[in-house]
Amino acid sequence: MTAEQQRLKVNAAKKVPLEQWGPYVSERQWGTVREDYSENNDAWNYFPFNHAHARAYRWGEDGLAGISDFFQNLCFSVALWNGKDKILKERLYGLGNYQGNHGEDVKELYYYLDNIPSHYYMQMLYKYPQQAFPYEKLVEENSKRSKLEPEYELLDTGVFDNNKYFDVYVTYAKHGKKDIAIRIEIINRGNTAAPITVLPTLWFYNRWQYGGIDKKPVIKEVNDCTVKATHERLGTYYLHFQKANDRFFTENETNNEKLFSKPNVTPFTKDAFHDAIIEQKNVDALRKKKSGTKFSPVYSGTIKAGGSKVIYLRLCDTLTDNVFHKGFEQIFNQRKAEADEFYNDIFPQNISDDLRNIQRQALAGLLWSKQYYHYDIERWISTSDGIAPLSEQRKHGRNHDWPHLKNQDVILMPDKWEYPWYAAWDLAFHCIAMAVADPVYAKHQLILIMREWYMKPDGQLPAYEWNFSDVNPPVHAWAALQVYSIEKEKTGKGDIAFLKRIFQKLLINFTWWINRKDPNGNNIFEGGFLGLDNIGVFNRSIQLHSSMELEQADGTSWMGMYALNLMDMAIEIAMHDISFEDTATKFFEHFVFIAEALNEMGLWNDDDKFFYDILGAPGAPPIQLRIQSIVGLTTLFAVSIINRNVLHKLEDFTKRITWFENYRLKNHKFWPNEERAEEGKILLSLVPKERLIALLQRLLSETEFLSQGGIRALSKYHEQHPYSVNIDGSNYSIQYDPGDSTSDFFGGNSNWRGPVWIPINYIIIQSIKKYGEFYDGTLTIEYPTGSGNFMELQQVGQEITKRVISVFELDSEGHRRLHGNDNWFYNKPENQQLVLFYEYFHGDTGRGLGASHQSGWTALVAELINEIADKLPKKEKEKVVYEEED
Repeated sequence: MTAEQQRLKVNAAKKVPLEQWGPYVSERQWGTVREDYSENNDAWNYFPFNHAHARAYRWGEDGLAGISDFFQNLCFSVALWNGKDKILKERLYGLGNYQGNHGEDVKELYYYLDNIPSHYYMQMLYKYPQQAFPYEKLVEENSKRSKLEPEYELLDTGVFDNNKYFDVYVTYAKHGKKDIAIRIEIINRGNTAAPITVLPTLWFYNRWQYGGIDKKPVIKEVNDCTVKATHERLGTYYLHFQKANDRFFTENETNNEKLFSKPNVTPFTKDAFHDAIIEQKNVDALRKKKSGTKFSPVYSGTIKAGGSKVIYLRLCDTLTDNVFHKGFEQIFNQRKAEADEFYNDIFPQNISDDLRNIQRQALAGLLWSKQYYHYDIERWISTSDGIAPLSEQRKHGRNHDWPHLKNQDVILMPDKWEYPWYAAWDLAFHCIAMAVADPVYAKHQLILIMREWYMKPDGQLPAYEWNFSDVNPPVHAWAALQVYSIEKEKTGKGDIAFLKRIFQKLLINFTWWINRKDPNGNNIFEGGFLGLDNIGVFNRSIQLHSSMELEQADGTSWMGMYALNLMDMAIEIAMHDISFEDTATKFFEHFVFIAEALNEMGLWNDDDKFFYDILGAPGAPPIQLRIQSIVGLTTLFAVSIINRNVLHKLEDFTKRITWFENYRLKNHKFWPNEERAEEGKILLSLVPKERLIALLQRLLSETEFLSQGGIRALSKYHEQHPYSVNIDGSNYSIQYDPGDSTSDFFGGNSNWRGPVWIPINYIIIQSIKKYGEFYDGTLTIEYPTGSGNFMELQQVGQEITKRVISVFELDSEGHRRLHGNDNWFYNKPENQQLVLFYEYFHGDTGRGLGASHQSGWTALVAELINEIADKLPKKEKEKVVYEEED
């Protein structure tokens, strides 16, 4: 057992399997719904970026490469100044929804290089220009561009030309749970000397401004290299630092005078360090102040061309003498070696160094994206932030019907800048990737989203904070089974207690879907956009006309998958606890009814050999919306195999499904299974075999869904054949858009009209492999369609997997397709190993698009790499016991 695995074993015994200190600080708190107290729900403009350095937050903190305790009482991050910027670089910058030509977009270069689940070792890289950061230029140029043009990115501005930038490596290595060594290394990549000012910053989350704590915390000077931070809940911590050029204290309070022309509660405000460093204002006052709620030692100097500077700090709960003794830095080497050992143990042994690097950075990004999330909707609606008055509109506005939602947890975020809030279906995928490194925490997160302070009393799960009432695909039962299986394969033992616990919660959510999203009671489901944003000809979350109904192929398929997943879960539990046998039968029968509705109520088009949504209105024939997209392919997702051992043990289940099959076949009703009597296996699938083959022929065609980087969200067929429909005199249309979105639906910052999405590819791959497991070589399919090359389905799944992974891999020229036109930058020696994990990928070129750090679900590539690698036997390792301070 490695040192990290020993730590995880200790954490697994906790109620919340989490370290007290980790990367829990967001990268953007401004522009979020939580901080929006406007009457018109305009979060981006109510709390814009240019307020963030001078305005205290109410619901959390943000910072650059930040860490905090798990209640975010005390935070640490790094601030920088290149001698030219108008503000300190304290947090990441990006465009709000109305500034970017494709919606919100981070405009920074940063990389999560390493992390382990206990956060005993973490490393992040930030690339800081030596020229003035081009804030205005980014806004101005993007505002000129249409949705048909690419986004104007930081690398396009020229500030990184001629290597005129700093690489800022921030590394954390824990001596113990409450003792953290910090190393900040700044490397001048340019060919001339350049000035840099570094402010390692310690501060308290401002809970006192709204009465959240009884006593205001304080950071006090102990000596010229130590400060003491005292908090009524957290206790006492010390920040030790090397001798600095200056030491500044201030308060984490809003500069009301600067922002709102109102009196300040103190002359020492949140932005005091900006004024002192950049404008040389109030420097003496800051030097004389010996306590506050925000503190920075200040390191200023010039770094020669190609040179570097290293700054060490230590944050711990004890006052320590001779902190930076000879050999102090050895802790970083030790923890790095432990991280290497941990990943060597969980990663395949026979993959390339490049694939190993991709896996490690994928999981590093996932682990860095753990974030403290604080939001109490009842308090948020009923109180003021002290800037905007209480509003009647807000009492009946966004999320007002979720007053029970009181979140204060550390959660896996999709992206701590672009999406610094959880999303229900994103989280399900995050947990699958997390199970590779820390299955216990993955299980905890799945349970958490189902808890009573998240799930609505009626059973609905919160979608995401912009609109908790929106509907995401119900993938949580499937994700729970994936996590269960990954852990069972790793440990040899399945966690039945986890399945039982989450099964009870899923029953409530399934019932909500049945009651709310099947209005006609015919097992054809609605659901709205279902996370697929702009994939339809119109916004599927908005009813076009009061008399019209949209019956969704994907809504119905997701529910078929949900029923089948719950059946599988009930069977797995029933093999240990027979009392769950009846529930397995219930979901089996429910699946049959959904499969019948999908196949026999007009969603299938026999000419196109595809499933479509149906738009219906009274007195008019229904309209099949003939869009060849992922909507029709979700029908592949519901597939399961019932094995002989199950049929032998669960006698009542076997008796009932046998009777049910005989009854339905005798009465000429639809039946969704196929049996292999000689092996005692039953295949359950939404899609009969002949329709499966037809769908796979489309899926595997390079002129339709199959791209070099995986499966597209919309068929390339629509590039030459756009689809349009006239509804009530209005024309609606859709065409193949392989890159950035050309639609404004949902802010326009994501696109399901052509690009490759990793989570959908992951489900497709798992489904094809499941079919392959059943047919076991007796069914082959042409791959790619039209090639004359036939393969077994298991091999087809492997080939799609390789295509997805190829987007991230170095090619023969040293390029990664995801970097697109920016490979000139990533070919530099210091950048060749850097990988970004985008939200989605161009349907033709594989270039990364959307959020650039969507490590949440794009981290699934780490598990896909595991699946293509042959698992070689691992050598027995000598058990080593590591001792540490507590």
